[in-house]
Amino acid sequence: MRFPWGPGDVADLPTVGAGIDTLSDLSRSAEPPGVRLRTARAQARAFRAEFALTGTPDTVVTCDLVTLPYPTRFGLFRASRAIAPFLSITNRMLVIRWRDSDGRPRVLLFEPSDVELGRYTPYFDNLARKTPGVLERRMVREHGTVLGHLARLGIRPGDVDYLMFDHLHTQDLRRWVGTTAHQDDLDARPRAAFPRAKVVVQRDELAGMAELHPLQRPWYQPDTYRDVPPEAFLPIDGSIVLGPGVAVVKTPGHVFGNQSLVVNTSTGIWVSSENVIAAEALTPEHSRLPGLAKWARGWQQEVVLNANTIETTADQYNSTVLEKTLADRSQADPRFLQFFPSSELTGAWTNPGTTPTFSHGHITHGVQPV
Repeated sequence: MRFPWGPGDVADLPTVGAGIDTLSDLSRSAEPPGVRLRTARAQARAFRAEFALTGTPDTVVTCDLVTLPYPTRFGLFRASRAIAPFLSITNRMLVIRWRDSDGRPRVLLFEPSDVELGRYTPYFDNLARKTPGVLERRMVREHGTVLGHLARLGIRPGDVDYLMFDHLHTQDLRRWVGTTAHQDDLDARPRAAFPRAKVVVQRDELAGMAELHPLQRPWYQPDTYRDVPPEAFLPIDGSIVLGPGVAVVKTPGHVFGNQSLVVNTSTGIWVSSENVIAAEALTPEHSRLPGLAKWARGWQQEVVLNANTIETTADQYNSTVLEKTLADRSQADPRFLQFFPSSELTGAWTNPGTTPTFSHGHITHGVQPV
């Protein structure tokens, strides 16, 4: 398969943001996993103190995109004792706005999934083929589109500076950043919906997509990147501060190039990724989901991972503990943390035993412009 870049090509693409010296990519450390875990906690505590001094963005808004089924054995790893083979997760986009030091306004879209094209991800496409249409319509609920939400917020697509995902599983970006050639499956050559926006992505994930490992193939759509212009991407190495109160933190494990959004708000620090699918997965001792508290206690696990891909499980565990250490406690219920799953566990009558004990549902920060 022809690909617009290879491992050697991404080195010459532009970069963005200010590097965070406090945080290192522990997946590259020669130390054993247990030592890396201790280091992750220490680095997270140090960065918390630094990050609070960077300020806050102007606004943070949450936009629901789609609720869809997801295997319980993936989302809650080995911990769940629910009888339902599937649970429901709601994918949400965050819209973050701030001003740079020179006063220039910036707009970041975190998790702006093209839901229509994302369904052709091999795993979900295969699942849909096996699911009767009437059942699929009950289990999949679309709440709004990326462009529709932006119109409601009064944001023009041309005003968007950055697109970012915690990782590129399921993502088809062709309609967002355009293509260099006609796309037969779309019967068009898409023009970029976001003509100025750059995709912030970890360099090693971008390079790794040129030759996927079998463990990765069910979750990526590599063919859709064949004609995407390389200049649409802003590859980064590790963790950066993108703006006041806005950081990208590398959290490898779920995928090699996983990254988390960290935002400082009026309620404190929030962290968002898909390393876990529920806030209670970071404090399972307080969970009422069947099996979670008992499993965590019995196996001496302090987090319950989202484990649809187990590329490097120890690294994912360590990254999740880093996220747990960064996040402040919820003002609504201090037993749980301000961790906002990019795809959050959502209760449904079709999925007994999977209704979350606690959920955030949204993040709201700042006065919204009229």
